[in-house]
Amino acid sequence: MLIFPTAPEAHTAGPVLPCSTRTLRTSTGSSPPTCPRQRLSSPATCPHLSAVMALRRFFVGGNWKMNGTKESLEELIRTLNTASLHDQTEVVCGAPSIYLDFARSSLDPKIGVAAQNCYKVAKGAFTGEISPAMIKDCGVDWVILGHSERRHVFGESDELIGQKVAHALESDLGVIACIGEKLEEREGGTTEEVVYAQTQVIADNVKDWGKVVLAYEPVWAIGTGKTASPEQAQEVHEKLRAWIRANVSDDVADSLRIIYGGSVTGANCRELASQDDVDGFLVGGASLKPEFIDIINAQA
Repeated sequence: MLIFPTAPEAHTAGPVLPCSTRTLRTSTGSSPPTCPRQRLSSPATCPHLSAVMALRRFFVGGNWKMNGTKESLEELIRTLNTASLHDQTEVVCGAPSIYLDFARSSLDPKIGVAAQNCYKVAKGAFTGEISPAMIKDCGVDWVILGHSERRHVFGESDELIGQKVAHALESDLGVIACIGEKLEEREGGTTEEVVYAQTQVIADNVKDWGKVVLAYEPVWAIGTGKTASPEQAQEVHEKLRAWIRANVSDDVADSLRIIYGGSVTGANCRELASQDDVDGFLVGGASLKPEFIDIINAQA
């Protein structure tokens, strides 16, 4: 049953309540996070908040999509390997399946690699598909599932995406699970309904949330040059975290990384990264350019 989150309760005088940890990270030049349900102003005075901050390591994924040759990717990989990357940011590059082994063997080990898709079973007569077992055999530890291009170009249903999520997690892959609304859904006022329903199917198939990153990607902002404003991104991320709190658990809501995707660039990444509930990015076109370094270092 879907439980729709209510607004956070306002502080009233009386006993100190367990915090809901809306703001969990600090960045250079920013104020320390505060616990919205306690009379506190610093993580030092809220042990729960301080512990949760350490759990949500900033995450930047690069989705190369169906782009690149060995020559061009070798140049990109050389740039990544020699760049100074923020050591508190987890970086994962989503390579085309035919280049997974090449990417994993060429990239610095501190940079993760993701497949861009996988099927829901380990093997069989499924021409053109790849399995989590094959991905693991290439030394790759992540997979992107539910991307809007898989949903809307290739017709993948919520049910199929849920089955893929379940099998990938059972196979010990980390999952970058994508959700997001189309332009007509945003304009029609159904953004929350759409992303909650997509998240519900994912949640139904997750046993270990420690292996999941949730990527909110408004479809109307992917590859269009249009970007959700930092306030729009924060609003949806905050509501998604509240949904997770109401439908999964407080612990998962506190620790789950919710990242933003949709025309993220070197120019807008810092303002987006400053939002309380934006825990990183899933980057498309810009991940193939030198500015990807700036995006990785958005919190440096």
